[in-house]
Amino acid sequence: MATKQPPTPPQYSEGSIRVLKGLEPVKQRPGMYTRTDNPLHIIQEVLDNAADEALAGHGKKIGVTLHSDGSVSIEDDGRGIPFGMHPEEKAPVIELVFTRLHAGGKFDKGSGGAYSFSGGLHGVGVSVTNALAKRMEATSHREGQVAHLVFSGGDVVEKLTTRKQAAGDRKQGTTVRVWPDAKYFESSALPMNELVHLLRSKAVLMPGVSVTLINEKTKDTQHWLYKGGLRDYLMQTLHGDPVIPLFEGEGFADSNHDSFAEGEGASWAVAFTEDGQPVRESYVNLIPTSAGGTHDSGLRDGLFNAVKSFIELHALLPKGVKLLPEDVFARASYVLSAKVLDPQFQGQIKERLNSRDAVRLVSSYVRPTMELWLNQHVEYGKKLAELAIKAAQTRQKAGQKVEKRKGSGVAVLPGKLTDCESKDIAHNEVFLVEGDSAGGSAKMGRDKESQAILPLRGKVLNTWEVERDRLFANNEIHDISVAIGVDPHGPHDTPDLSGLRYGKVCILSDADVDGSHIQVLLLTLFFRHFPKLIEAGHVFVARPPLFRVDAPARGKKPATKVYALDEGELTAILDKLRKDGVAEGKWSISRFKGLGEMSAEQLWDTTLNPDTRRLMPVQLGLLDFATTEGLITQLMGKGEAAARRELMELHGDSIEIDV
Repeated sequence: MATKQPPTPPQYSEGSIRVLKGLEPVKQRPGMYTRTDNPLHIIQEVLDNAADEALAGHGKKIGVTLHSDGSVSIEDDGRGIPFGMHPEEKAPVIELVFTRLHAGGKFDKGSGGAYSFSGGLHGVGVSVTNALAKRMEATSHREGQVAHLVFSGGDVVEKLTTRKQAAGDRKQGTTVRVWPDAKYFESSALPMNELVHLLRSKAVLMPGVSVTLINEKTKDTQHWLYKGGLRDYLMQTLHGDPVIPLFEGEGFADSNHDSFAEGEGASWAVAFTEDGQPVRESYVNLIPTSAGGTHDSGLRDGLFNAVKSFIELHALLPKGVKLLPEDVFARASYVLSAKVLDPQFQGQIKERLNSRDAVRLVSSYVRPTMELWLNQHVEYGKKLAELAIKAAQTRQKAGQKVEKRKGSGVAVLPGKLTDCESKDIAHNEVFLVEGDSAGGSAKMGRDKESQAILPLRGKVLNTWEVERDRLFANNEIHDISVAIGVDPHGPHDTPDLSGLRYGKVCILSDADVDGSHIQVLLLTLFFRHFPKLIEAGHVFVARPPLFRVDAPARGKKPATKVYALDEGELTAILDKLRKDGVAEGKWSISRFKGLGEMSAEQLWDTTLNPDTRRLMPVQLGLLDFATTEGLITQLMGKGEAAARRELMELHGDSIEIDV
């Protein structure tokens, strides 16, 4: 029987390297060149070319038509794409523009270049549109001639034809009609809201240029022509009224500027509102930069420094408040249009500007204009300062908020918690035990099935006046909350108690004064920050004994051990022993200094065993919440020393002090 040969491994040699020609790379990896969720971006590439003509001062009209057959036409009245032969490539220029990556008129940036300021930079745009279109028709009206050619999937299918314009036809410009190929896009439908927004913004950024959208299916026509530019546009787009009059301005470099090219600069309109979602739009050479970029940073930087210097000049900043750019910007809505000679974008779809100099460019025009405006309108300046300071205070407060520590998406149970085995909440109990040594006895003496132990180190924080957001800064409280499985809440909240891990949360502290203090601190925590646990009857206080009485054998009765909670119980036990005929002094009394002195067995007998222990439920009793709150404020509030003193003077005599 022939043995099966192992498959030969694939060879990697010179022949393995494939060179993609022409527009092949675009078809293989369209996502590198454009957005593939819908065809809007490939239409935008054509629209940007029409806008660049208008930006260069060669057109006043842009028309977009959505045809019934799913194709889209973009028409402009610019110079028309040249269609003569390219001197080096020996092919018509109009054909190169649509079929070659990195071919275009936007590279020639110097003075006298066809496009000093343009959004098109890479010479990639419309060739991508062509590659991802089932069909594309391009028509150029130029110098009395009409040129026409047709492509399919990026290849020429109808060669260039030229004819003379009809007599009296003085038309100039380019018309491109595109049939996007649905196989490259998740959805072939154009998002109408985005398209309308894009066209309207082009009209806004080019005052005096008319933009029209015709929809053949719905027979709708929309038309935009702005004279007022950014100011009108922002006012129409704002959600809510500005609390400070709109701040607008512009600044462009002249031929003598030492850092920037002639014409570089920005125009802007900024409004501050007290509520609502801010509107933020920025453009570079009319290209919408939806992810912002360095020109946005320049606007932020200029505004911040102007407002900061105004606040310093008028000494408005409260002590301990540190102002950051985001505080000034928090309530700002703006439209920013920057002109940059050679912009560097992140990626082909130009969502974000990366040009480093743009920060300085925009900031250098915004800051002095804003400073002048603020000092001319001091009242508004103070109002703006107030908004920024308020934002800084809110931010600093939020920065102090301490979240529950989390591991892989789930709050991690504290390491010092010795959990129980059962998951039955009706039977489970957790004991919050004062001190590690007592915790050790409790761990050994407990019923592992249903009793959990969480030892607490030292005195718990007095949380009566601690804000809920700051609670988790304290380790002990963080651990209590995580172990219990319930987040801190207020008396009027509806917390999620479904995560509760124990039906009984038991406070277990020494029977002495220190133990009582810890008890009070924990009860304060539960009343203030976990009131629904008390309301639902989940909080208990364990009562360990203070004394143990060892009685000798008497008659048929063997020697016994009896525990007493306090002095009162001790007296009653001794009286009973006397009645039983035990001679005075034949018994011995030991006093527990703390839980740590008890053996595991003693702790189980006296405090943990459900049959013999004493566990008191914590309830509000007859007082309502507000009255109880008032009393606890008197006892636990930081500024209540005088009230506490009065209380002690009134009732001090009725209390026995354990020294």
